Amino acid sequence: MTMHSPSETLAVETQAAKAKLEAAGVKYALASFADVHGMSKGKVVPISHFEQMAGGSELYTGAALDGVPQEVNDEEVAAHPDLTSAAILPWNPEVVWYASDLYLKGQPFEACSRGILKRQLKAAADLGLRFNLGIETEFFILKQNADGSMVPTSEADTLAKPCYDVRGFLDNYSLLDEIVQAMDGLGWDVYSFDHEDANGQFETDFQYADGLTMADRFTFFRLMLGEIAKKRGYFATFMAKPFADRTGSGAHFNMSMASIETGENLFDSEADANGLKLSKLGYQFVAGVLKHAHAISAVIAPTVNSYKRLVRRGNMSGFTWAPIHVSFGSNNRTNMLRVPLAGGRVECRAVDMSCNPYLAAALMLAAGLEGIRENLDPGKPHGENMYQHSEEELSAMGVSHLPRSLEEAIDAFEADPLTKEVFGPLMADAFVKYKRDEWEAYHTHVSQWELDRYLKFF
Repeated sequence: MTMHSPSETLAVETQAAKAKLEAAGVKYALASFADVHGMSKGKVVPISHFEQMAGGSELYTGAALDGVPQEVNDEEVAAHPDLTSAAILPWNPEVVWYASDLYLKGQPFEACSRGILKRQLKAAADLGLRFNLGIETEFFILKQNADGSMVPTSEADTLAKPCYDVRGFLDNYSLLDEIVQAMDGLGWDVYSFDHEDANGQFETDFQYADGLTMADRFTFFRLMLGEIAKKRGYFATFMAKPFADRTGSGAHFNMSMASIETGENLFDSEADANGLKLSKLGYQFVAGVLKHAHAISAVIAPTVNSYKRLVRRGNMSGFTWAPIHVSFGSNNRTNMLRVPLAGGRVECRAVDMSCNPYLAAALMLAAGLEGIRENLDPGKPHGENMYQHSEEELSAMGVSHLPRSLEEAIDAFEADPLTKEVFGPLMADAFVKYKRDEWEAYHTHVSQWELDRYLKFF
């Protein structure tokens, strides 16, 4: 049997990928990487230059981007596409998109978001574990009127409690069908979608995958949805809380560990004394996440606006359904972490749609792995409505609040040694600086609310 060197194997795979793309009519290839926001960045090359792109020909000045920490005099980083991540654009099949890793001087770039997640996936693999992840994608599709107001695409979408509204679905059938067909055309296997709890808000649920694949898909999903909406004169927003009186958009992370050797779900257990159908490994994972929850918040809820979602009340249907405490429990939605009825997985409800999925998954996974290694115990699960506890009751239970602002979350992120270990010093420092600047810009801005309240008050 002929043995090929790694470079020869890559050349064979590249040629095969190029031939397949040419047969499909693809004209251009895009090597995409994520900035600190998880936004897709990259260069486009004609398919005739595909081999060069696959070898890392496309170079980028990190100093021109958010969260690719470089100085202007540093050597450029190169994007190396993952050939298994190909996604032909459903709205423009002449272009193929690839998730890519950044390299510097021929080596993986320490501050590459995708590389940061890959390092934690390797740490899990070293324990014989595969991290599986499903993300529930919530989003608004809106149109902007001439006066600047933002409204749902359907004039009939005005119910005070529009959650699961069938008419809201039917009024948006053509748009939602295009979104779902695009997702399924990419092999994502959508199994449910609905009108969510706010006017103009929807959710799609699709099959889980390994953590890297899911982070790639989430990144592409936001790009794709924006383009599909734009074709119709609408826009998609992934802002955590666009309307103060409506629920925000979460990106609930559904997490489990599987055996690399057998594929068995190692979070699943029928012998759970708490009745949650969660294994000891699953409880250890939960404990690790809870231990680092305050620092994790900065990454899973990474904007000023995120903390306007993580409140007890603030929408017309009553409670926000968003968590405000560092707690876990059964199939109730008032905990940061919940175990759904079927068991075998853990859902983090504090994540929102503005996160960088690579960074969010990396820090959550690292915390969970620490819980596993150190055999941590999260205590007894909470099945009650956590919103209704007094401060005294919460204190007696040892339950703390999630951060109430981006500033508080960044303080926790900076103080937790795990963050620098996971992100590496370069990205950890850059993340803190960027987010502190974001908070300061918000904090010193004079808003219309302040003018309305104080300008003629005294």
